[in-house]
Amino acid sequence: MVANTDELIEDLGTYVRESPSSYHAAEVAARRLAQAGFTQLGEHQDWPAEPGKYVVVRDGAVLAWVLPETAGPTTPLRILGAHTDSPGFKLKPKSTVVRQGWIQAGMEVYGGPLLNSWLDRELRLAGRLVTSDGATHLAATGPVARIPQLAIHLDRQVNEGLKLGKQQHTTPVLGLAGTAAGAAEADVLSVIAAAAGVSAGEVDGYDIVIADAQAPARFGASGEFFASGRLDNLSSVYTGLQALLDADGQAPVIPMLAAFDHEELGSASRSGAAGPFLEEVLGRIYESLGATASQRAQAFAASWHLSSDAGHAVHPNYSERHDPANRPLPNAGPLLKINANQRYTTDATGAAMWAQVCRTAGVPSQEFVSNNDIPCGSTIGPITATRLGIRTVDVGIALLSMHSAREMCGADDVAHLRDAIAAFFTAKLTV
Repeated sequence: MVANTDELIEDLGTYVRESPSSYHAAEVAARRLAQAGFTQLGEHQDWPAEPGKYVVVRDGAVLAWVLPETAGPTTPLRILGAHTDSPGFKLKPKSTVVRQGWIQAGMEVYGGPLLNSWLDRELRLAGRLVTSDGATHLAATGPVARIPQLAIHLDRQVNEGLKLGKQQHTTPVLGLAGTAAGAAEADVLSVIAAAAGVSAGEVDGYDIVIADAQAPARFGASGEFFASGRLDNLSSVYTGLQALLDADGQAPVIPMLAAFDHEELGSASRSGAAGPFLEEVLGRIYESLGATASQRAQAFAASWHLSSDAGHAVHPNYSERHDPANRPLPNAGPLLKINANQRYTTDATGAAMWAQVCRTAGVPSQEFVSNNDIPCGSTIGPITATRLGIRTVDVGIALLSMHSAREMCGADDVAHLRDAIAAFFTAKLTV
């Protein structure tokens, strides 16, 4: 486990930089786990039945777990659920657009980004390419693109209300078509393929997104804040990864990190929380333990799922948008997310479990609930609870600028969440 807050924040920044797409996030997590002694499994293979540490990747999702020596057919699970994707833009087919002498990349809006936050910042292209030989290549460029905003001289009313057309105004520029350099880079796919060490002519398919090229950084009067892209939800993936790396397999549970893709789209995919990935992996784990259907049901009944996704800190400039009594702040501990309409899964039993975990970890916690006039979003929590029937609680660190290209959190909250997840993986619970 990374020792202190400074090292943890620096390493989180490294993980974000190495993970500009969901495919990178899953692959980097798997690589870190393999370096720590986890065995990477392939879905097309038979899996070992003996105790150990294992990881499996499906597209942009990664599942990893520790199977202790004492595991049996009714051993319960402790699952930390998160997601690897973030709102932004995804590259369209026929991706090169030449307009008014500019080379641009045709992009489709992915999820619900704050569109204006992507303006006037240098951007990377990243994701996966599948070549004609069937191989998959991860690709990530340096800063190659930018969505330039219209100057105020050409729109004197812009400060009275900026309105961006998703098709017309969010197409990034990459070069000039009338220059020698531009001619060499006139094919957007060639720029990405070069970053992967292949030619564009070899590429038969691609999943490419854009990511902020600015490095993550601490800021604030005392360095108490942390700014980065993709904190929603790499903050949870990373802290779950750190906690699992520290799990020694001594607790009578199966600790697991389950980081899914496509949460920002509703999770309905083969690598999303609404898909079969987790259920299939759990089926193979309990089959290796010789569990009957009844024993597996007993294991699930004693299990917990901690659905960890970022939540909202109270915004000082928009305080009327928050609940008047529940006003979370950065560095005051991770959030227990509550919603009467089950957009979050937390109930009384789950709240009690979370209180026990935080006491064991020695970390603070605070509640988040929405203003009644502003419905909240949702998470993978209700989806996993519905699919598996496992008791689920929704938590996460508090952010400002959620769904921006660059979000912010409290630096201490990263360590708080890591420590709480570590206790979740090992604590003896009375609920």
